[in-house]
Parts: sequence; structure tokens; C-alpha cells
Amino acid sequence: MDEKSANDLAPSGPLEDGGAGVGLGTSLSDGWGADGRLWHDPTSFSIEAAGQSLIFLPSGDDRLKSLIALIDGAQTSFKGFYYRFADDEAGAAVRDALVRAARRGVAVSFLIDRFGSDVDDEYFAELTQAGGTFALFMPRFTRRYLIRNHQKLAIADEARAMIGGFNIADPYFAPASENGWHDLGLQIDGSAVRQLLGWFAELEDWVSQPRGQFRRIYRRVRGWRPPDGPVQLLIGGPTRGASSWIKQLRKDLSEATQIDLVAAYFAPSARIMRLIGGVARRGRVQLVTPAKSDNGATIGATRSLYHYLLGRGAQIWEFQPCKLHMKLLVIDDAVFIGSSNFDIRSLFVNLEIMLRIEDAALANRMRAFIASHEPASETITIENHKRHANLWNRLRWNLSWFIVTVLDYNVSRRLNLGL
Repeated sequence: MDEKSANDLAPSGPLEDGGAGVGLGTSLSDGWGADGRLWHDPTSFSIEAAGQSLIFLPSGDDRLKSLIALIDGAQTSFKGFYYRFADDEAGAAVRDALVRAARRGVAVSFLIDRFGSDVDDEYFAELTQAGGTFALFMPRFTRRYLIRNHQKLAIADEARAMIGGFNIADPYFAPASENGWHDLGLQIDGSAVRQLLGWFAELEDWVSQPRGQFRRIYRRVRGWRPPDGPVQLLIGGPTRGASSWIKQLRKDLSEATQIDLVAAYFAPSARIMRLIGGVARRGRVQLVTPAKSDNGATIGATRSLYHYLLGRGAQIWEFQPCKLHMKLLVIDDAVFIGSSNFDIRSLFVNLEIMLRIEDAALANRMRAFIASHEPASETITIENHKRHANLWNRLRWNLSWFIVTVLDYNVSRRLNLGL
């Protein structure tokens, strides 16, 4: 692996000052200051790994600028899909860049999920008038209604791509001082782009059909076969048996000795929990979870699992400065990044993409990146977890787990459980 920048990702790097994390369940203003000035998103860094040129984008400002640059730099084609697209400054900036691209002759194909977005065909009228293609995935009151196209993907000129956990809305690009979402984007130049193109073609065909049936996407998810080798695009979604994402995850967990995970939502199935517990007993598990979210039920659901994980030796940190939206997993020498949360809905129901890159040096680099969150987090120990695990909290946490595993995120975030 050749690292092209010398950014410091040592654990103390993103902080102006040191200091202990705040107590479990307390607010940002109790420990870090309401403006979040103690935390700064790490700067972007570039890596060559497994034949891929990779640029990691932890800063929201860098993510938005890079996405706009990707669109503005497109010469022949631009393809994109996002779960959420908002009518705000970030949304307008991306839409206007798409219009500019279409007007200069770029073949633009842009898709969004209607359930997660607050824009419609009229919002993109200039794009279609300029010759671009726009489509909404419209959930219908059939089994299709249960599916969320939770993916996030952009591809320029069939040569460069960007993936990650972020949607197109102002909070996903705002800094910690504005309580923006702390997330991670990845820009890719390499063979992985061909795999992304293959999946986008499947997705575009299905989304463009308003009456596209559940079984058609079911078959596409089931039939997706990532190539052998160190770079694999894994697809998650509803299918009989396990998707490629779940198959590979279970395989890697069953053999692993090290897990490092940053999870915006952490509420996996019992089987995956047992696999993680096994890794913790024979090796090391380090987990970073959010102390803040716009969906309090997701925090409660995660806390309901702490007792099991801590009892098996896992190390847990709750990230304090701002909301956490990142989806990053390192299992031994394999790095996973993409759209999937680590809960039952993302693992088994939502349509998700996760890129797996097996490269030892890349894995070590991303472990250092994950470790950089520790000083900005509260360490969760058996002792301090017990202090907060009274009967009332345990009831709320267990109810939260049930809610987030059954209800869509847009529904569960409206429920106020005092978390």
C-alpha cells in the first residue's frame, strides 16, 4: 500500500484539547461544548491498495466538494443513486451540477428513493429538460413497500466512483460545530468501478419501472455474484437465503481474530452477535457507536447489547461530539465501506452496497483511523454500563431494539423514548 499523504491520524489528532468523555446518556454540552469545537474531522487521505486508487473523505465539506468535482469533471457520463435527497443548499448544489453536466452533453442518469427524499420530478425538471434522465423509486403498497433503496453511489465516465454512508442534505456535510453527521466517503479509481457499474445497471432497470415487482429485485440480489479476488462489491437486500453481503460477512466473522467497527446503527441478528462474541473471546473487538443521533431508538437498541459484548471482552466507545453516521468495518485484513448500517434492517431488508477490499496495510490504516475516535468518545466499561442499566433504562433499550428491527428509520426516529 502506498500512502500519498502524511495526514496525522494518531488517536489525539482530531482534538484541540484532551479530556475524558462525558457520561453515558448525557448531552454534548455537558462535556464538549455545544459548538463541538474540540473535535475536527480528520483531513482527506489517499491510499493505493489492491490495485485501487482510494481517497477517503472524513470531512463533510470535502465530501460535498469532491462530489461536485466528480460531476463537473464528467466528460461522457454520470450515474448516481441516493436514498435521501433534500431541497436545501447541498441538494441545490448537486442538482445544479447535474444540470451543468447534462447541458454540456454528458449522459446523466440520476435516481433517488422517494420514501427517503422530499423532492420530486419537478425539482429535477431542468435536468430532464437538459437531456438528463431522472427517476424516483416509488414504494407501492405491496411487498415492494417494505424495501428501502438505502444505497449511495456516484460514477463518472465509467472510470471514477464515490460511495459511502452520506446522503444529499445539508446535515451530511455540516461540521461538528453545527452538529452535522460525522461520516465517511470513498472516491475510487480502479477495477471496483466496473463492479459498481454492473450493479447500477441492475438498479437503474428496476427503479425505472414504477410497477417493478418485489421478486425482480429479489432475484437480482440473489443472483449477484462478486468476482473472486481482493476487491468485491457486495449487495445486500431481501432474498431467500443470504445475500452476497451477508454470506461474506458471516464467513469473515467466523474466521476472524480482529474486528474494528464504526457503526451508526448497531443492532444485528442473534447469529451475527454470537459470531462477534466469538471473535471477542478469541481475539479483539473494538466498536465505536454514537452517543448522539436524530433517531434515539437506535442508541437504545445498541445499548441493549452492551452487556453481552462487554461480558465477552469487547471494547466499546460512544462518540460524543456530534451525530455519527459512518459505516466502516475492518475484519482482519479486509476493509468494508458502503451504505449498510449494522442492524437487521440494513443487513437483511434494505438494498445496500458494501465494497470489500482485502489488503493488510489498508486494514492497518483504517484501524488507525477508527482509533482516532477514541479520545472523542466515552469508554463504556462493565462498571459504568451497570450504573446506567437500571430497570427503566433496560426496558427502554429493549423496546428500542424491537422498534428499530421492525420499523423503518423514518418511522422510528419520530418516537421519543427519552434517549
